[in-house]
Amino acid sequence: MRRSLRFQHCATTGRFRRLDARAVRATDSGPALPRSQRGFSLLEMIAVVVLIAIAVTVASISFSKSLGSAKIKAASRDLVAALRYTRGQAIVKGEQKTLDVDLDAMSYTVPGKDPVKFPDKIEVKLLTAQNELINDRAGRIRFYPDGSSTGGHISVIAGAREWRVNVGWLTGEVDLEELSER
Repeated sequence: MRRSLRFQHCATTGRFRRLDARAVRATDSGPALPRSQRGFSLLEMIAVVVLIAIAVTVASISFSKSLGSAKIKAASRDLVAALRYTRGQAIVKGEQKTLDVDLDAMSYTVPGKDPVKFPDKIEVKLLTAQNELINDRAGRIRFYPDGSSTGGHISVIAGAREWRVNVGWLTGEVDLEELSER
């Protein structure tokens, strides 16, 4: 059996050197590269792309949940600010002021301002004094010049997250409370 020998020209020394038969590729295109210098296989590249896709999907789901949580919290804080503003106006002007909540329009109205809409995909519940109900889907919370109010609470709900804005009847104090699960 005849063995073929392979030689490689060395540019630095100008000499030919004999190559080991194990270093020759099966395609006979030249010497095989060590494992550390070879590229990635298609299978390895596909595996990396799949792992990146899974990581991006998990991150986007997590991000969208935190974004929804931020929206409900921001809407609740805006409502607290509107109630405190209404109370302040009642005290400063020495007259009764009301914050109206319309559940059909998903909005609330501060005296002298345009209605403010709640974000989409948020449920709102209103509990107020019976004489402050406009109809079964609208009502108001009234503040008096001494700072007191008719009291009540407004719940802002999105999924399992619920924030409740409480208005004390005696002092008119407005506070925000997070309820973990409803």
